[in-house]
Formats: sequence, C-alpha cells, structure tokens
Amino acid sequence: MRILPFLLPALLLAQTPPPKAPVAPAPKTTAPAAAKTTAPAATKSAPTAAKPKPAAPELTTDEEKAIYAVGLSLYRSLGSLDLSPEEVALVQRAFADAAAGKPAVDINQWLPKIQPIAQARAARVAERQKASAAAYLTKAAAEPGATKTDSGLIYKDLQPGTGAAPKATDTVKVNYRGTLIDGTEFDSSYKRNEPATFPLNGVIRCWTEGLQKMKVGGKAQLVCPSDIAYGNSGHPPVIPGGATLIFQVELLDIVTK
Repeated sequence: MRILPFLLPALLLAQTPPPKAPVAPAPKTTAPAAAKTTAPAATKSAPTAAKPKPAAPELTTDEEKAIYAVGLSLYRSLGSLDLSPEEVALVQRAFADAAAGKPAVDINQWLPKIQPIAQARAARVAERQKASAAAYLTKAAAEPGATKTDSGLIYKDLQPGTGAAPKATDTVKVNYRGTLIDGTEFDSSYKRNEPATFPLNGVIRCWTEGLQKMKVGGKAQLVCPSDIAYGNSGHPPVIPGGATLIFQVELLDIVTK
C-alpha cells in the first residue's frame, strides 16, 4: 500500500519573551563635610531596556515558502527523536553554528552516537502511542456491529457488499482513507482521485485479514493495532511507531484471483 508523504502541521516554536527592563537604582548622594561643600555625586542613567526580538518575517514569495517547507521537512524527518523544546533549540543553534562555520562539536566524532539515541527515543514514542491507544481500542471494540478478532483487528461493516469475497492471494481494487486515532489523515485514495490496486498478501496484516471479511461493493472500518499495522517502527514520518490506524475501506473489485 502506497503511503504519500503529506505534510504534518508545523511545530509552533515558542519564542522566548523579551527580558524585563531592570529597575534603575536610586541616585546616591554624599553628605557635605563639616567645613566644605561637596557637589552631589552624579547619578547613573537607567540601563536601556532590552529590545524585544523582531517578529518572524511573513512568507510572501514562493521561494520563501519553499525554503520554509525545507524546515518543515527536516523537522518531520526528526519526529522519531521526540525532541523537547530545549532540544529543538539545540538543533536551531547547530544550524546557526554550521552556517557560521563554527560548529561546537566534531560531527565525525558524534555521528556514531546518534543511532543508539534514535533507537531509544523511537521505542519511547512507540510505547507512548500504544498507551494512548488503549482506551480508543476498548471503545471501538464495544461499538454496535464491531467485531474484535484474535489478532486484535476491530472490524465493522459500514455497508455490506453483495459481490464475491477476496482471498489472501487475490489482488483487489479499493478506495480508502487512513487516519490516526486523533483524526489526523495520513493517506487517502479519494483525495488522489485514484483507487489503489494491490495483492492482499503484500500489505499490512490488518488489511490482509480485514478485506477477506468484505464483499465487493461493501464498505468497512478497520481499526488496526500497531502489532498488525506498522509495528514499533511505524512508517516515518507520517505514521509514528506503535500507532493504531483507522481505515475506511471500500472494496471496488477483485482484479485477479
């Protein structure tokens, strides 16, 4: 099944508020000596308040928008690293240092250390995804008309078909829409105006099992836990590791048997 790289919403990076202007110290005076007059000590002028950071420039030209999209793509490619706001700031600093030709560390020394960190972070993301999906899966399985199979697939007929049912070795033609449990759409043949054709034994297990329950002309919902979808690895950058997927599927035809 082909997954198209739709852009995810851009991360909104919170800007650090400008520092408050310090309170000017009260002027000090020196008391006059007994037999002579002393001019008052000069007062210090109040420190100038720090200027706020300028607002980010508007994206006005196609070239500016394309370069901005480069940033979105780079951030999306780092999704499995589960970066904190402080770590995003470190990445921004690295960009600035590299652009100035003054990197703070030797990249050749630290590149080998990235992979173990990435693997640990990816596992963390997957476990968080599974935990957040637990309540959704319980609710989906309890919906009227829903059936949960031994594999964990939650199947629900939306419109029963009247044609033949495919086997695992068949090639089928379908329309479908895929979302995450928060409603984020990651793929849709409807938006491409192009049904998908593929062998049932060449897709994720959830589809191999679920579409065999359908008949041509029917529509169904498949709720796919990560174990029978893309597992802990996910399908970066659009599908996180450990993600439960929801598909609305319309079986159009059995192309080859």
